[in-house]
Amino acid sequence: MNIFVKVDTVQITISSKMIDHSAKIYVAGHLGMVGSAIVRNLTHVGYTNIITRRSKELNLINQADVEQFFETEKPEYVVLAAAKVGGIVANNVYRAQFIYENLMIQNNVIHSAYKVGVKKLLFLGSSCIYPRMAPQPIKEEYLLTGILEPTNEPYAIAKIAGIKMCEAYHSQYGSNFVSVMPTNLYGENDNYDLEKSHVLPALIRKMYLGKCLQEGDWNTLHKDLDKKPVEGISGKSSESEIIAILAKYGVDNKSVTLWGSGSPQREFLHVDDMADASVFVLQNYDAPNEIPSHINVGSGTDLTIKELAEIVKKVTNYQGELIWDSSKPDGTPRKLMDNSRLTSLGWKAKISLEDGISRVFKNYIM
Repeated sequence: MNIFVKVDTVQITISSKMIDHSAKIYVAGHLGMVGSAIVRNLTHVGYTNIITRRSKELNLINQADVEQFFETEKPEYVVLAAAKVGGIVANNVYRAQFIYENLMIQNNVIHSAYKVGVKKLLFLGSSCIYPRMAPQPIKEEYLLTGILEPTNEPYAIAKIAGIKMCEAYHSQYGSNFVSVMPTNLYGENDNYDLEKSHVLPALIRKMYLGKCLQEGDWNTLHKDLDKKPVEGISGKSSESEIIAILAKYGVDNKSVTLWGSGSPQREFLHVDDMADASVFVLQNYDAPNEIPSHINVGSGTDLTIKELAEIVKKVTNYQGELIWDSSKPDGTPRKLMDNSRLTSLGWKAKISLEDGISRVFKNYIM
C-alpha cells in the first residue's frame, strides 16, 4: 500500500515498500562529489551490497558496455549520479561535450535499467534545467516555460532529456524511475580546477592561493599545485613563472579577481545534505503519474555571490582585495529552489552554509 500526499495540485506518492539493506544498489559516478557522498550515506544507514565501477572499468558512454554490465550484475536499484559537470566557463566552452556525453550516459543507463527490470532508478539532474528568468522561488512546474540560461544550455537540455526519459519510461512501461533536481552543490571531492570548477570551489582555491602568495608561503603553494595541477605549471616552474600563470586566473599577491558583478543570487547545499535527500527519496518516493514528476532539493535560502565571497574570505582568512570583473558573464540572475514538495515528505537540510564551507576548507587543506 502506498500513501498519497497532495502538494499544490500534484499528488505525491510516498512508498510504503522498504528497501532491503542487502538489496543490490548500483551507484553510477561513485567517485564524483555527489556519487561518493551517496555511497557514504548508503553505507552509513546500513546498505551492504553497493556496486560501483570506475570509468576505466565501465565506459558509460558506450552502449554495449553498459548493456553487458547490467545483464551481468542485474542491480535492483540504480542511482544515476554520473555526469560531465563544470562551472560557467567549462559549460560555455565545452558545449558539444556537455550535451553529447551527458545524453549518452543517461540514455545508456536508463534504458539498460529498464531492460533488466530495475525496481527503482534515481536520476540526478540540476537546477539549471529551469528558465533563466523563472519566477522565484523556482517550482517544479516552471520546467520548459521559458528560455534557458545560454551559458549552460547544452548541459541543461541533456538533464531535461533525462527527466523526460524517466517520465516516458514510467508512462509507457511502468518503470519506477524518479528524478531529483539539486541546487548548487559543494563539499568533499569537489572539482578545484581554476578553469572548470563551480563558483564556490573556485573562490576557495583562488583565495587560498592568493593567501599563499601574499604570505610568501611557497612551500604550501607548491604542495597545493602538486595535488591539484594548474595548466602551464610544472615542478620545474620558477616562482616568476608560477606568478605569471596564476595572474592569468586572477590571482596575485595583493588581490583575487572574480568573474562577473557579484550580484547574482545563488542557493547552496552541502553534498552530504544532498546525499541524505537522495537516499530519502530513493526510500520514500515513487514515480507519480502526474507531470512534472521530479523533485527539487535545496536549502531554502540564497545569497549574492559577493556575500558568498565574503564568507569564503572569512573562512580562509584571506587578507587581500576582491576585484570583480564585470566584463565576464554573471549567468542567471537568481536561482532559488522551491523545495516544498520534498519538505512535505519530511526532509530538510541540516548543514548551514558557513559551517559547510568551514568543513570543506578544512578538508581541502588536509
